[in-house]
Amino acid sequence: MSFLTELVLYPIKSCAGLSVPEATLALDGLSANGIHDREWMIVTREGLFLTQREYPRMATITPRVEGNELVVEAPSMPPIRLLLSHDNNAPAIEVLIWDDHVLAADCGDNAAAWFSDAVGAPCRLVRFRPDVVRPKISKWTDGLPAAARFSDGYPILLIGQSSLDDLNAKLKNAGREALPMNRFRPNIVVEGIDAFEEDFVATFSDNDIALRPVKPCARCPIPSVDQATGIPGPDPLDILQTYRANARMEGAVTLGMNVIVEKGIGLTLRVGQQLDAELAF
Repeated sequence: MSFLTELVLYPIKSCAGLSVPEATLALDGLSANGIHDREWMIVTREGLFLTQREYPRMATITPRVEGNELVVEAPSMPPIRLLLSHDNNAPAIEVLIWDDHVLAADCGDNAAAWFSDAVGAPCRLVRFRPDVVRPKISKWTDGLPAAARFSDGYPILLIGQSSLDDLNAKLKNAGREALPMNRFRPNIVVEGIDAFEEDFVATFSDNDIALRPVKPCARCPIPSVDQATGIPGPDPLDILQTYRANARMEGAVTLGMNVIVEKGIGLTLRVGQQLDAELAF
């Protein structure tokens, strides 16, 4: 039996996360407090998405919900307030996230100026439109429907706490500091399973909910970025490479699993909730 120890939304892609006690399941991820995971995204003026890979200081852009607004803060800057209600008259802009061209809502010149200062490069803020669906059906889902907003590819990322504990033990043995879970930016953290057992789980489920891990998460350099300061440090990929190169992913280093919602859309996940971890073999 596994249980949920943390639920995290990232309202603005590649910016700070928002830990919540409960979240609602949707085909395209988690929502809570009137916002959805990866509902906003920072893009170049040409519409190409930006992340901490290029601009690690994005980690210090911190959103929170206050009433009917998303309040966003960054070091040495006054906060900006974004209405949670959708602006049906917002200009449409085509944005590119990996290979997907998505029609998004532009959040205006004031937001563009604020985020350009916060990021340190000319950019614009866009929001996922409620009338748009970004389907993510592939060989990894076995034909089951899935969708995403501005996440890289799948609606939910799940990591077992024991997997991070295992990595941290190896880092300490190498004379390096342990890393917090936020370096790996999961939506769901679970305990009660062995290290990397999430790789072999068919479903995390109860009578009403079924979450299906479908694809190992190939890691990029973002885990090297201190999420509190936005400053890159030693990259744990060199340690992970010694034992987490995944043949299913053409040798890419993996930690965590991309997850789709098989059953339970519209239902609520809660921190402390127990889910059966049914192995795939």
